[in-house]
Amino acid sequence: MTAHDSFDDRLDDDDYPAYTMGRAAAMLGTTQGFLRAIGEARLITPLRSEGGHRRYSRYQLRIAARARELVDQGTPIEAACRIIILEDQLEEAQRINAEYRRAAEASDPPAAT
Repeated sequence: MTAHDSFDDRLDDDDYPAYTMGRAAAMLGTTQGFLRAIGEARLITPLRSEGGHRRYSRYQLRIAARARELVDQGTPIEAACRIIILEDQLEEAQRINAEYRRAAEASDPPAAT
């Protein structure tokens, strides 16, 4: 593996903090204050560079974009963050339930007819 391959792998990683706050705000068409606000609401927690600057991943930008959609529709920022957190928790619970169902179906013998 070359250094170039390692760099390409990081760029393909949704969790790699590749974007500065300014770049993230520009990509989302929002302000840096908006990003700070959703961070304070604990919707996302950007990683920090060695110099203490916030860095955002593509995954975090998708979450921030969803928050921006809700805020643009008139939802207060705190409520938008809570909605997204609850949606995420619901999705995770549904995924776990589906896994349990599959495991239960796999362990049940077929019914006799």
